Amino acid sequence: MTVGLPRALAPGSELGQLLLDAKFSVPRPRPAAVSRAGLVNAARSSDCPLVAVTAPAGYGKSTFLAEWAEAEDRRVAWASLDRFDDDPAMLLVSLASAYCRAGLGHADLVADVAGPGVSVLDRAAPLASALRSSPVPFVLMLDNLHELQSPACHDVLSVEISAIPRGSQLVAASRSEQPHLPRLRASGEALEFGAGDLALDASGAWQIFANMQVSLTAELAAAVAERTEGWPVGLHLAALIAKEGHGPDRAVTGDDRYVADYLYGEALVRQPEDTQRFLRRTAVLDQLSGPLCDAVLGSSGAAGQLRRLEAASLFLVPLDRRREWYRYHGLFREFLFGELRRAEPDLIVTLHRRAADWYEARGSLAHALEHLLDTTDWDRSVRLAAALAKPTYNAGRLSTVQRWFSAIGDANIERYPPLAVLRCWEGVLTGDTGGAQRWAAFVEAASFDGVPVDGSASFDSARAMLRAVMCARGPEPMMADTASAVGLEPAWSPWRPEALWLLGEAHLLAGHAAEARAVLAEASAAAAATGNTDAIVICESELAMLAMDRDEWLKAAGRLERALTTIDEHRMHDYITCLLAFAEAARLAVHRGDLTEARRQLTRAMRADGRA
Repeated sequence: MTVGLPRALAPGSELGQLLLDAKFSVPRPRPAAVSRAGLVNAARSSDCPLVAVTAPAGYGKSTFLAEWAEAEDRRVAWASLDRFDDDPAMLLVSLASAYCRAGLGHADLVADVAGPGVSVLDRAAPLASALRSSPVPFVLMLDNLHELQSPACHDVLSVEISAIPRGSQLVAASRSEQPHLPRLRASGEALEFGAGDLALDASGAWQIFANMQVSLTAELAAAVAERTEGWPVGLHLAALIAKEGHGPDRAVTGDDRYVADYLYGEALVRQPEDTQRFLRRTAVLDQLSGPLCDAVLGSSGAAGQLRRLEAASLFLVPLDRRREWYRYHGLFREFLFGELRRAEPDLIVTLHRRAADWYEARGSLAHALEHLLDTTDWDRSVRLAAALAKPTYNAGRLSTVQRWFSAIGDANIERYPPLAVLRCWEGVLTGDTGGAQRWAAFVEAASFDGVPVDGSASFDSARAMLRAVMCARGPEPMMADTASAVGLEPAWSPWRPEALWLLGEAHLLAGHAAEARAVLAEASAAAAATGNTDAIVICESELAMLAMDRDEWLKAAGRLERALTTIDEHRMHDYITCLLAFAEAARLAVHRGDLTEARRQLTRAMRADGRA
């Protein structure tokens, strides 16, 4: 038996020879693999003695190394490390064997590093000497470095890395953090590739699907690449799912059996039970931090656990450089949540409630609401939604507000009349006339004695503004309602701009143009002071229209510029309240003789009107 080799790898038998060939031979690149030629060229042209490739399972690390080896004109020594190598003596034998099989070392090198009676680091010296004095440049490729858990093994590896001569490189591929990297990174001697570098884009997704003989449009290729976050195995499994007849437009999910089976076998089952439990239970979180996980799990030590998961490349994505916040890869989180539903379904609501408590105590109300929507705590949900709906809408996130309303449901909205007011406004501002009328009737009949959490002065003031915007009885009652609301809403109220805007609209309907201009200008100023982007757009558009009517085109252009800039900054292009801004911009373009711009603005207006 060769010195130091496990009996299973002894070359005296056919099996032993096959195992040795598999361990020390460069794998053949898969012909259908997506090329990483750009990374290969970057690595080969680097003068760094170490190239570290670190990524979770399924990112094509071995495939990348094999493609590099095929393109290399230097001598390539290859070793696929396994659990037997997690012993410094055995590791030295494997490294020396790989070096010799590449035709680089003398025949006695393996025996030299395996010699008894001296320390392991002393035994590392002959190999280090051979590496340092190599007559030709070489690349030593070590696959599956994560198999090395012993600190002594990494001490040996550090000795050998320090002996790599200029013009040669050691390449290490690992699923987990490589301990020798910090020192080499600091000295500029390491080139690093991570999951982000190995992730595939839409072009790679298209190639994988084409190799599976599944047609894919450019749009779907971009969508599936985004859905899988470029994870190569995820893309391959998505293509396999599509090939089986589900179609390429079916979104791949983490709980699909192909994806789940892979992640279970390659990631979850390899972890200790307490780590599996941590992973399952924290899958309810969009983002993870040590304190948040501790609060949700009712335990301590989560910050250390997250650091260990990051070091193990367990599909954990850091969100900052301080190692405080993370998120799971989207498909991995879905897989983990599926495991949670299977193993501990009764715990899910409790976990969400704890997360909501933690976020609300820290003033992160939107995050708290997202978790509450997965519980049955509707009293808290409706109050948080009422506090958040208006600023969220003004930030250009109408779809988020609509999602909240849908999740809460009409029956629960009716339990809190101030939220019903906001639900009615949503109908008004999206052109849902029938829905707005139904909710307006409900609000008119409702009673509420408390202080609304939406920032309005009172329920009566909010109801008066709602009556005004519906304008069911004409301009005079509208003017009375808005005047009442203006009197009730103080200068700092987030609702004062709406009250003033509606008063200006009432004056317009009554034919009081001068009064309308004054009130709308005041409303726009109040909207700017309170961050009410919707009111800014509406009021500036109305003022532009009034300026055009007076042949004041330069003044109108200034008003429109402010309205359009606000729309662009807050991505409000599909808001129906922006329709007038686009229409008046088209009118201004016609006045200037720019018909191309006029058509562009009219197209934007039609898109903003969901009924067009």
